[in-house]
Amino acid sequence: MDNAPSNAPWKPDSWQARKAVQLPVYRDAAALASTIAELGRLPPLVTSWEIEALKARLAQAQQGRAFVLQGGDCAETFADCSSENIVQKLKILLQMSMVIVAGLKRPVVRVGRIAGQYAKPRSDDLETRDGLALPSYRGDLVNRSAFTATDREPDPALMLRGYEYAALTLNFVRGLIDGGFADIHHPENWNLAFVSQSPMADRYHQVMRRVTDGLAFFEAVTGTRVDDARRIDFFASHEGLNLYYEQAQTRWLRHRSRWYDLTTHYPWIGARTAAVDGAHVEYFRGIANPIGVKIGPATTTDDLLRLAAVLNPANEPGRLTFIHRLGAQRIASVLPGMIEAVRRAGATVLWVCDPMHGNTELLGSGYKTRRFDRILDELEAAFRIHGELGTHLGGVHLELTGDHVTECIGGARGLTEQDLHRAYRTQVDPRLNYEQALEVAMRIADRG
Repeated sequence: MDNAPSNAPWKPDSWQARKAVQLPVYRDAAALASTIAELGRLPPLVTSWEIEALKARLAQAQQGRAFVLQGGDCAETFADCSSENIVQKLKILLQMSMVIVAGLKRPVVRVGRIAGQYAKPRSDDLETRDGLALPSYRGDLVNRSAFTATDREPDPALMLRGYEYAALTLNFVRGLIDGGFADIHHPENWNLAFVSQSPMADRYHQVMRRVTDGLAFFEAVTGTRVDDARRIDFFASHEGLNLYYEQAQTRWLRHRSRWYDLTTHYPWIGARTAAVDGAHVEYFRGIANPIGVKIGPATTTDDLLRLAAVLNPANEPGRLTFIHRLGAQRIASVLPGMIEAVRRAGATVLWVCDPMHGNTELLGSGYKTRRFDRILDELEAAFRIHGELGTHLGGVHLELTGDHVTECIGGARGLTEQDLHRAYRTQVDPRLNYEQALEVAMRIADRG
């Protein structure tokens, strides 16, 4: 199908005229239409004021005046929507961000893969066990994980459940932040139960003492309390994979004269759905949110320039993020050409490194994992390449958890393949555990 010009007429459902991949097939058309209509009547999950505030901060990151920390689960589940799990995620992102702030000496834009990361792409439409083929599990927003015909049937009502769990999550996060949970004066609020046993603990506490001592000194000298240190801005993001869900909460706001996807602040397009003439790009081009696009080794420079032209024709600062996920072994040969092509075209983009997905491997034991040293290698290479070319690496995009899982090999505790079975809990992709995530933050801070 030919690529439509970026100024072609657009509506929230115009994507349905394009080739769509990684979308569920809902056999009950009436139930799907009813669900979309009901979602469209419900209050939005986020506001345009929050979205525009994020866009302004991302524009700062493009200029090297801020750094984006984007992290969270590979796939959220409804069952994990508990106060403990949400607090754990917020704690690790707060700890990481303060380490990065202390090292880089610039603001951190905190973005959680949270309150909507309920859908995941799959390599195959069908999963076969003992000769029985059923639809693949595509996340709690689409179907259920149990291997039965009933559970694997895509159910549009799950989009309503996803909306409810996203609303509950965002409400709790906002309550925590507004209530002072993120107050830099009291970083002890963020300690996880096992932090004292971590090899990272001593260095982390040294960093936090420097921050709080400096804050106390400033307040003592000036005689004023830094109220801005009591709360933070925290933004939500998810892959905009199930376009029916995104479409249902897309609103025209008359006071801004623009369409907004109000399911989240910062949706992104996955590498598998980034075809310029595809349904996902068609949907994303019409919304005013800041958006990301995952780009991999198969992405050509022509693809990049076409994506930039279609998704950000006005070259708006803070609008478009390219999240490169190239792998430690390929980044040096691929990324420089991408950066140079985008710069020659004069496209305004934010560059973010995802050092996770390009370093995924399937072991003979059947476990999918990532080696921590390769994650660090790709991140270090990204900083070096951007620095050599005079561009800014504006952020990092990580799959992580505040839990003490054993899903990625290596790190301060030296996890091995034999350790994976002890706490391998992910639904889809392996995540960094608390210690590994904090070590990544310290490596970033060392760039300061």
